[in-house]
Amino acid sequence: MALILCLETSTDVCSTALHENGVLVSHQVHKVEKSHSALLPEIVLEICEEAKTTLQAVDAVAVSEGPGSYTGLRIGVSTAKGFSYTLEIPMIAIPTMDVILEAVRGKFKGDFFLCAMMDARRMEVYTKMEDQDGIVVWEAQPKILDTGSFGEFIKPVYLFGNGMPKFREIVAQANFIFINDIFPEARNMGRMAFEKFQSNQFEDVACFEPNYLKEWQTTAPKKKLI
Repeated sequence: MALILCLETSTDVCSTALHENGVLVSHQVHKVEKSHSALLPEIVLEICEEAKTTLQAVDAVAVSEGPGSYTGLRIGVSTAKGFSYTLEIPMIAIPTMDVILEAVRGKFKGDFFLCAMMDARRMEVYTKMEDQDGIVVWEAQPKILDTGSFGEFIKPVYLFGNGMPKFREIVAQANFIFINDIFPEARNMGRMAFEKFQSNQFEDVACFEPNYLKEWQTTAPKKKLI
């Protein structure tokens, strides 16, 4: 038996979950901006209480590795590292784009593409695309959106994630199907985390860093006008 604690903090939604052998046992989701660091310890204890277990019974901790919010990812990874060190359990990393895709896998029939989009500011998104069989069409990558984006695809394309709404505003292609309210959640990490647990795909806790997909860019402060 493997009891795995999952943490997801890549967006403004903070979520945690417990899975036993890949099956969801308990979870919580909170959308409170800029509060991940304060929320995580408390809601981890709460989902353990809901599952009638303790942190000491957890066999591994899984964390969403990115891309996403720089601050959110660092909080999630730091918390996962803390649990790994303190409880002496392995740490598992799950790509955030796969966490988003997992929310819709198996929900549609026929020939189609699944396209996950995470907001990356302005008209840029992080995106990953799979076909109906789970074969990767595009690996996770940053992409600047315009009216011609994804125009080469003829089959139905299901688009979702918090980067999707700004794309929906600029295109009107018949084979594009937009799905609302899909975001990365810890409850969708269980199957992938358990597979990695079974095959001993663990991270080096000391060296692991989030996968941002692109460099963190800062803007210089504007000079004050006198």
